[in-house]
Amino acid sequence: MKKQRKPTIPVFKEYHQDQGWLFPPNLNEMVPENHLVRIVSAIVDRMDLTSLYARYQGGGTSSYHPKMLLKVLIYAYTQRIYSSRQIAKALRENIFFMWLSGMNRPDFRTINRFRSWRMRGVIDELFYSVVQILEDMKLITLDSYFLDGTKIEANANKYTFVWKKATKRYKTQLEKKVKALLVEIEEQCDAEERIYKDKDLEEMGEDNHIDSEVLEKKIKEMNERLADEEDNKGLKKAVKTMTHDYLPRMRKYEEQEKLLGDRNSYSKTDTDATFMRMKEDHMKNGQLKPGYNVQIGTENQFIVGYSIHQKPADTTCLKPHIEHVKKYLKKVPKRIIADAGYGSEENYAYCDKEGIDAFVKFNYFHKEQKKKFKNDIYRKENFPYDMKNDAYICPAGKKLVLVETGLQKTDTGYTSREQYYQVKDCGGCLHRAQCHASKYGRKICIRPLLEYYKTQMRVKLQSSEGLNMRSRRSVEVESVFGHIKWNRNFKRFLLRGLDKVKIEWGLLSLAHNMMKIPA
Repeated sequence: MKKQRKPTIPVFKEYHQDQGWLFPPNLNEMVPENHLVRIVSAIVDRMDLTSLYARYQGGGTSSYHPKMLLKVLIYAYTQRIYSSRQIAKALRENIFFMWLSGMNRPDFRTINRFRSWRMRGVIDELFYSVVQILEDMKLITLDSYFLDGTKIEANANKYTFVWKKATKRYKTQLEKKVKALLVEIEEQCDAEERIYKDKDLEEMGEDNHIDSEVLEKKIKEMNERLADEEDNKGLKKAVKTMTHDYLPRMRKYEEQEKLLGDRNSYSKTDTDATFMRMKEDHMKNGQLKPGYNVQIGTENQFIVGYSIHQKPADTTCLKPHIEHVKKYLKKVPKRIIADAGYGSEENYAYCDKEGIDAFVKFNYFHKEQKKKFKNDIYRKENFPYDMKNDAYICPAGKKLVLVETGLQKTDTGYTSREQYYQVKDCGGCLHRAQCHASKYGRKICIRPLLEYYKTQMRVKLQSSEGLNMRSRRSVEVESVFGHIKWNRNFKRFLLRGLDKVKIEWGLLSLAHNMMKIPA
C-alpha cells in the first residue's frame, strides 16, 4: 500500500509594503550601466551649452538647471513622450527620469516654457554640437551626405486655409467697389467736378491701387466734408460703409498678403504652415493639409543636418539646406546623394560651385533606361545633334535650327539660358501626326547647361560608385524617416509656429542620434 504524501505548503518571499529602510536605496544603483539614459546624460555633459545659458538673465529666484531640463527633454523624446504633461508625470513616477533629473520635479508649464522659449534660437547650435561629438567619436565622417525630405503635418485644422489667389481676387474686387463708391461720392461735388472736369481722380487711376492708407485718408476727408454737409445722407452712408466694411476687409487682405509672402497658402491656426500633400495620404489626389517640409541629411543613419521649409517642393530646398549645414559645421559634405526631386540646373550648378560631388538623379533618369523611352523617336531627347551646324535632326531627317534664345528665371531668382530649335516647314511630313500637333514646324527647347550636367550625371549614376550610392540612399535616409514616423509615431507636430517646430524637430533629431550611439 502506497504511502500518502503530505500536501506541500507554498512558500513566499517576505512582503511588507510599509517596511522602512535603514539605508535608503541610491537611484544610481537602479539604473543599468549600459542604459540609454546614461548615454543621454553623458552626451549632454559633453555638449557646449554656452548659448543655452545665455538665455537666462541674472537676478531673481533660482531656475531649474537648463542642463537637467535638456537631458529630460531628449530622453523623453527617445521614449516617445512628447507632451509636457506626460514628461512631468514621468518625473514623478519613472526611476530613470528621477535619476536624470536628480529628483527635481518641474511642472509641465516649466517644461513647456523651456522647450518653447528658452531653446528658441539655440536648438541648431545644440544639435550641431552633438554632430561634432559624433564626428569626434568616429561615428560619422561627413564624406557622404544622403539628403531627402518629407512632409510632417502641422498642429492646425485642415479647413483653415487661406489661398494667395483667392486673397488677390477678393482684394481686387474690393478695390473696384471702393473706387466705384468714391467716384459716386465725388460726382456729387460740383467743386471737384470743375477742378478735374473729365479727368479721373488720382487714386482712381487704373494703375493706382487702393490700400488701407489711402482708405483712411479718404475717410478722414469725407468726415471733414460731413461737418459742413450734415444732411448729406449719401455721404453718411458711404463713410459708414468705408469705415465698418471696406477698411477692415482691406486691412485683413493686406495682413494675409504679408503672411503669405512668396507662399501660395497658409493656415489660420498656424500661419507659418503651408498646405501640402502628405506622403501618408495614399489617395491619388489626396486632400491638402497644413504642414512643413522637413529636410534631413544622414550618414550611417545618424541625422547630421536638418532644416524646416515652408515650400512643398524639394527642388528649392537643397541650396538653403546645405547653406544651413555649412553655417554650423563650417564646411560642406564631400558628396551629396539625393533623388530626382532635387535634380535641377540650379542645384547642379550650386554643387559644382561648392565643390560637392553630386549624385543627384534628374527627371526621366529611370525612364531613359527603359526600352519604350529609347525607342520613342519623337522625343526630343532622342533627336540626333549635328554639332557642326548646331542643329537637331527630326525623325523625317529635317533640321531643327536655332531660331531663338531666351532667359528663364525661377522662383528662387536663378536664371537659366534657353535655346529654341525649330523645323522651318513640316508640310507634307508623314511623321507629323505622331510628332506634334502645332500648325507650325516642330519646335523644341534646350537648356545647354542643364544638358551638360545631365550628361555628367548619367555617367556618374551608372558607375559602380553611383550604383553603390543609389542603393545606400534608400537604406540611409528613408529608413530614418520610417523609424521616426512609424516606430516613433511622430507624424504631426505638437507645437505651432516655424521657430517652435524647429525646436521640436531638433529635439527629435537629438533623441534619434543618441539612440544610435553604441553603449
